[in-house]
Amino acid sequence: MRTLTISLLIILGSLLTAWGGSVHVSVVPPNGKRNIEVGDLFYIEITVSNLEGSPAKPGQVPGANVAYFDRTSSSTSMTVVNGVATRRSEYIWTATCRAKQEGSYSFGPVTVAGVKSNVAHYSIGKTSASPRQGAAAPASPNADDSDGKPKYIGRGDQNLFLRANVTKTSAFEQEALVYTVKLYTSYDAVKFIGATSAPKFDGFVVEESKDISQSLTIENYQSRSYATAVIARYIIFPQMTGNLKVQGNTYTISVDRREYYHDPFFGNLTYSDPLQLNVTPNDLVINVKPLPQPKPADFCGGVGRFAISSQLRGKEFKTNQTNSIVYTVTGTGNLKYVQLPDLASLYPPQLEIYTPSVTQDVNVGSSNVSGKVTFDYSFMPTEEGTFKIPDVTLTYFNPESGRYETSTAKGYTVTVGKGEGSAKSQTKKRMTFEPELEQVKVSALKKTHVPDIRKGIYWLWFILPGAALVCSLAGYYIYQRQHADMAAFNSRRADKLARRRLRRAAAAMKKHDRELFYDELLKALWGYLGDKLKMPTSELMRDNIRQKLDARDIPQQVTDRLIRLIDEAEFAKYSSAGASRDMGTDYKEAIASINELEKSFKN
Repeated sequence: MRTLTISLLIILGSLLTAWGGSVHVSVVPPNGKRNIEVGDLFYIEITVSNLEGSPAKPGQVPGANVAYFDRTSSSTSMTVVNGVATRRSEYIWTATCRAKQEGSYSFGPVTVAGVKSNVAHYSIGKTSASPRQGAAAPASPNADDSDGKPKYIGRGDQNLFLRANVTKTSAFEQEALVYTVKLYTSYDAVKFIGATSAPKFDGFVVEESKDISQSLTIENYQSRSYATAVIARYIIFPQMTGNLKVQGNTYTISVDRREYYHDPFFGNLTYSDPLQLNVTPNDLVINVKPLPQPKPADFCGGVGRFAISSQLRGKEFKTNQTNSIVYTVTGTGNLKYVQLPDLASLYPPQLEIYTPSVTQDVNVGSSNVSGKVTFDYSFMPTEEGTFKIPDVTLTYFNPESGRYETSTAKGYTVTVGKGEGSAKSQTKKRMTFEPELEQVKVSALKKTHVPDIRKGIYWLWFILPGAALVCSLAGYYIYQRQHADMAAFNSRRADKLARRRLRRAAAAMKKHDRELFYDELLKALWGYLGDKLKMPTSELMRDNIRQKLDARDIPQQVTDRLIRLIDEAEFAKYSSAGASRDMGTDYKEAIASINELEKSFKN
């Protein structure tokens, strides 16, 4: 009779608890906003009071995508009135959602332990005019449109994009133009910029300039402030006429994006989320005009501004002795492609002149290519007398004035004396070759010859590479089989990964870094469970872990010991009251728990 009474009281208490339980659904807008806009992160909170059970993860949320779902808060209390004990509990599960479509929606009801919740109503509006961190904009093929608003390329958005620019969209053939690629960003930090390909300059000669931005500067563009930097600069010279296209290349850029989330205890918070974008600047079309006709007969091919000077080396000149004269061309433009006239047709026939030695000393600056080119000519007088080295003119085209201009290097008068001999009296020695035959040793000759194909070493050259190939294929096949199922692979090495994380926790313990110690300890425990049980991070909850471990026939005391250690480690990490815990004890407890679980899995 007494046993029956106790059983009835327990059943009655359970029914009263169920009757007093409730499930409530609420929608929390993003931080600092009253309304939800497309692209915003918002939160759906499911509060379960006085019920044993947990809500299922929402398969879909109308008008939004579910990013995360987990229990974010829990509280229990016990009160005793007139000898009657009353237990109250409250658990909050939070679904983090990304709004994707405008409209008015409702979510619910949610059922937990047979109790239904309310239905929560919410609306999603269009994105406001002011850009938000992390919001994406539609792609467009141009960087600027006629309405004055920026259009974005590739995966860039209003928070990060590239603009290509050229100094002139109409230029002469061979005229120096500056092509720049400028980065605009409003993200918190730019960590990496790398070009995955090179720009396509069809019909251009290109010189890459090192004059790029070393730091970010603030610039106002389209009524908004951006951090900007010139990330690429080229000096380009068109080689043909007509409309030439410059196609922008793709850049990979890593930045920090500000994300918002709701914490039940601290409220709405933000964190930096790494983001990688592949961004392409706009293409450009340049109209290239031909040089004015007719071209001067002595046109050197130079387009820019140039000057030429000369220097005669040596004071005494004699027949059959070599001397030199140096012509130096300085200026800005396509300096590397300047050619001097044919000096052999200008110099007197008594002065034999040879092919020059050319030295280029040019600098690719921020707006042009400048420097000097030296032409070192050697010449040799063949007769005695006084001869005139003529002035040398350099005719080039100046795009600023639109005319052909000329610079002149002065000439010289040289007096040639008699040398050691004349060119006519000199004779060339005729080279002769008188080879001597080496004597052949008849005794060293072999009467028989064994072909290499009959030798064992010959076949080793085929056998050894073949064996190496077979071994490589077998090893690759074994590797592919082991890594085909990554979940199973991670499960097999879960113990190894956990011990690696525990070593980092031990290093933090030696440095007395409590926060880092408990952070690494929790990573080791949660990571071990996720790998061993083949569970994704989104499903790593205590109830799910208990179910998985029970299904594996893991003893209840082993499971309780591990869950208790996780709770105590989280308490020590997030609560100031946990500062008194001994890190060494928790470290040993973690190793013992993992060892105990490993033994249970193997049994």
